Amino acid sequence: MSTPNPDQFNFVALRRILSEARLLPYEDLTGGNLADAFALYEWNMEASAGLLITTGMLEIVVRNAMDAQLVAWASTKGHEDWFEIAPLDPKGRKDVEKARRRTSRRGASDCERGRVVAELSFGFWRYLTTSRRHASLWVPALAAAFPNGAANLTLRRIEVDSRMDRLLFVRNRAAHHEPIHRRDLLRDLDAAIDLARWISPDAANWINAKSPLRSLVQTRPSANT
Repeated sequence: MSTPNPDQFNFVALRRILSEARLLPYEDLTGGNLADAFALYEWNMEASAGLLITTGMLEIVVRNAMDAQLVAWASTKGHEDWFEIAPLDPKGRKDVEKARRRTSRRGASDCERGRVVAELSFGFWRYLTTSRRHASLWVPALAAAFPNGAANLTLRRIEVDSRMDRLLFVRNRAAHHEPIHRRDLLRDLDAAIDLARWISPDAANWINAKSPLRSLVQTRPSANT
C-alpha cells in the first residue's frame, strides 16, 4: 500500500474535523499556512509519542525502585504489604483500592502485589516524593531508592520531586494530545535521565540510548515565531 502524498490531503476538511480551536495555535505559529500548521501538529503528535515512550521506560524503573524500598521498610515493621501501613492520605488510599479492584477484575489473586504496583499511576509515585512524606516515608525508605542522588536527603528529595513533577506534567499533556512543541524536550529528557541515573547508571544509559526525543527535536518544523 503506497503512502499518501501530503499534497493529496484536504487540510480545510481536516481542520474542520479536528476543530478550528485545536489547529489555531499551530496556524498562528505558521502564518496561517494550513499545510505548515499540520506539519507542526503532526510533529507534536510524534513528539508526544516519543515523550510517552521515554516516561514509560522511566516509570517502570522508578516504581520498581520505590516499591522495593517500601517493601524493605514494611518488613522491618513486621508487615509484608506496605500498602497497609504507609501513611497515605485519602486520595492515596483510594488510588491503591482502585488498583486492587482493577487487578481483581483481571483475575489476579490478592497475593500478586506486583500487579497492584503496576496499576498505580506515575502521579501516585510522584506524590510519595513530596515534602509531606519526607519524615514518614522518604527518610526511612524512599531515599534509598535513589542511592546515587545528593548525599543530603532533603536535597535528594527536592531534586527527585522536581523532576518527577516536571515529567508528570508534560507526560499528562502528551497523553491528552495537548501542545508540547514549545517545550524544551531535551530538558525533559535530561530530567528522566537524572532520575534513572540516581537509581542506576545502567537504567540511565538505556533511556538515553532508546529515547527518540533527541532525534525528534532535530526534525521539528520551523515556525514564524
